[in-house]
Amino acid sequence: MNRIALAILILVVLISAVLTYMLLIHPQYAKPKKILRVGTSPDFPPFEYISPEGKIVGIDIDLIEALAKKLGYEVEIISMSFDGLIPALINNQIDVIASGLTITSERAKVVAFTTPYWDANQAVIVAKTSNFMPKSLDDLVGKVVGVQSGTTAEGLLTDFIESTGKNIDVRSYDSYVLAVKDLVNGRLDAVVIDTPVAEAFTKNYDVIISCVIETGEKYGLAVRKDDTELLNNLNRVLEVFLKSKEWQEIINKYIG
Repeated sequence: MNRIALAILILVVLISAVLTYMLLIHPQYAKPKKILRVGTSPDFPPFEYISPEGKIVGIDIDLIEALAKKLGYEVEIISMSFDGLIPALINNQIDVIASGLTITSERAKVVAFTTPYWDANQAVIVAKTSNFMPKSLDDLVGKVVGVQSGTTAEGLLTDFIESTGKNIDVRSYDSYVLAVKDLVNGRLDAVVIDTPVAEAFTKNYDVIISCVIETGEKYGLAVRKDDTELLNNLNRVLEVFLKSKEWQEIINKYIG
């Protein structure tokens, strides 16, 4: 029996050595990596933006990378326009949206949202040199106002115009960066944008926050409606992560 046991042990060791060798020389035999394709629009600092080194960084990026790591995924960040994110998710081009996406009833009809991870309102920003200091949406009547296409700011102004019959010349941009640049250059009277992003722009452009419109928005990550396993897994780790020191470190890193 001892000889048989020894022979079996030697055989097991040999098989393990051969398998190890095969994996080292031919990595295609290894277990495929789990890739999480994350869509984002990197023009929304401090949540997602392009660093001076040309890398997509921000609160959302650090958040999804941390959650993905806990779930055993490697992350592939895919950059696209904000209004293309939901169509890309539905068409299976990406698996998750991490892009300061406000949870709304309209969006919830076509995508599934995680537990909220951020609260926000809408801010009206103007150029520092401007004498125009609006304090409400009514003050924007008759003015040229910039927003980003597909955002809740665009929806806020559209709803205001339709419900009041008042006129605001709303200019929609592919990127808030482009809108803010036009604001600084005098082509717009104001820009309506999420509050934390407005604060970030005041640090890098000659703009100031004129007023805040209380909207009570909440950001969530989004997945396909039929991807319940991914949704449940994200919610499970997100609930714990939002109470962690690591989450506070991410906030401090980008906001202070």
